[in-house]
Amino acid sequence: MPDSITRLYHAALACRHDDPSTSRTARLLRSGRSKMAKKLAEEAVEVVIDAMHGDRDAVVKESADLIYNLVVLWIAASIRPEDVWKEMDRRERLLGIAEKVPKKVPDDSARRKIVMLESRRFRKRR
Repeated sequence: MPDSITRLYHAALACRHDDPSTSRTARLLRSGRSKMAKKLAEEAVEVVIDAMHGDRDAVVKESADLIYNLVVLWIAASIRPEDVWKEMDRRERLLGIAEKVPKKVPDDSARRKIVMLESRRFRKRR
């Protein structure tokens, strides 16, 4: 999968300077991040709707559109696929491959230190 996305990334990157009247990617890249983000959100909603209706083929097709628009947004934000793969590797090491990182990950420096208390023997009261 990453190979396909990386190839898509490089192909879209090569279209940056193409004529917007003939290249959808060039037109999208010139439209600005707001428009790109809106298009990405629209595609995500289409995937959700098709999934809710149980339309497997439509989910596959809309997922490809979603990934395309995500890659175009990455280009606009100067994010390379390798940047995302590194983050996925980091998360896998922390939580396992199928886990999402919690919204608030405790900072190691914010944790309380564990200290050993002196051992004292107390006499039983009678």
